[in-house]
Amino acid sequence: MAVNDIIAAIATAPGRGGIGVIRLSGPQRGLDAIVGEIIGRPLRPRYASFVDFRDHDGATIDQGLALYFPAPHSYTGESMLELQGHGGPVVQRLLLKRCLELGARLAEPGEFTKRAFLNDKLDLAQAESVADLIDASTAEAARCAVRSLQGAFSERIHELTRELIDLRALVEATLDFPDEEIDFLKPADAEGRLRAIQQRLEEVLDASRQGSLLREGIHIVLAGQPNVGKSSLLNRLAGEELAIVTDIPGTTRDAIRQTMEIGGVPVHIIDTAGLRASDDPVEKLGIARAWTAIEKADLVLLLADATRGETAEDEAILKRLPPQLPSVHIMNKIDLVGHAPVVDTQEGKTVIWLSAKTGAGLDLLRDALLKAVGWHGAGEGIYMARERHLQALSLARECLQRAAGRGGQPELFAEELRLAQEALASITGDFTADDLLGEIFSRFCIGK
Repeated sequence: MAVNDIIAAIATAPGRGGIGVIRLSGPQRGLDAIVGEIIGRPLRPRYASFVDFRDHDGATIDQGLALYFPAPHSYTGESMLELQGHGGPVVQRLLLKRCLELGARLAEPGEFTKRAFLNDKLDLAQAESVADLIDASTAEAARCAVRSLQGAFSERIHELTRELIDLRALVEATLDFPDEEIDFLKPADAEGRLRAIQQRLEEVLDASRQGSLLREGIHIVLAGQPNVGKSSLLNRLAGEELAIVTDIPGTTRDAIRQTMEIGGVPVHIIDTAGLRASDDPVEKLGIARAWTAIEKADLVLLLADATRGETAEDEAILKRLPPQLPSVHIMNKIDLVGHAPVVDTQEGKTVIWLSAKTGAGLDLLRDALLKAVGWHGAGEGIYMARERHLQALSLARECLQRAAGRGGQPELFAEELRLAQEALASITGDFTADDLLGEIFSRFCIGK
């Protein structure tokens, strides 16, 4: 990436709005020249100036506020300029075009935040949390992203890294004096320190998994035979009539998707076609899509009709489910049999008795499905985490587990500690491949 060029982009969302913001970042000399051409006078740093934005003939494009942030005291660490005018698409495009005519170029997706990372304004985990905050679909997810942006997650990673470095120093000292038979490990309780690091790593990994649920949401599939109440349950959970409900088996042919919030967690629920043998080509296609959705789900809600009990067909569906897929079993239509809403644990299975028609037992279901995917509840210790963070933490845990078994082999012990440190460093970007940076920032919006 060129470091001497000026980038520009519309930083507000597409469409009409009260204001529209053009953001520029780059060398001070280049920005000063653009300010002189568009505004006609220097700007006071970090002060909102009401000005006219002018084209190459001196005609006014728009009026608005101009804010200038000299390096290094800016979001990117470079000099930055923000032109805040009216939020009409045509006006914004004209102003952006004028900036490009004066030597700026269009910013790439995420390039402002990428420059902030490269200029040490943010570490990589903080930079990713910027996008997570923008994309947050629940209030709890937004709060979690803010904590990561403020550095709470990064600080926990840095603490673990510092402890690993201290332990590595002890091991390396032992390796540096092999002839003198000096052992620094036992007096310093290296094994106890390693166990303490492992314990703290488990805490961070657990909090990160909670944050990952907030970021990604839970993908849940409603499955079962025809007419067991899957569509009724979807409608009840969503609070609106999304799916057609009739007494005719096979009414639902295609998957119906709906996103909602349960306990602050985004939940993506898919209602599928009833699972049964069928000669109808359209219904068969719907059933095939149902099994495809089940294979990709985080959790399956397997519905049965309480008036019939669990049948051989229900057992056949259960046996076909992926072995590692968590499931919650639901006995629906308790309003027809006079059964109270309750949660039963039968042979390791969670069974919830409820009525999708009346709503009885819905709160039990909401609690059970969050518990089934490992959600403990919101808290200050939860950090927004991505899949790559979880992979890096899991890799570090594996390295430390191997190190624990190699206390009598200091060379191998030291190597496992080094690999664990390297895995943790990849989270914050202290050790990061260039191709990973490109993949991360390409997912950002243009103006960020």
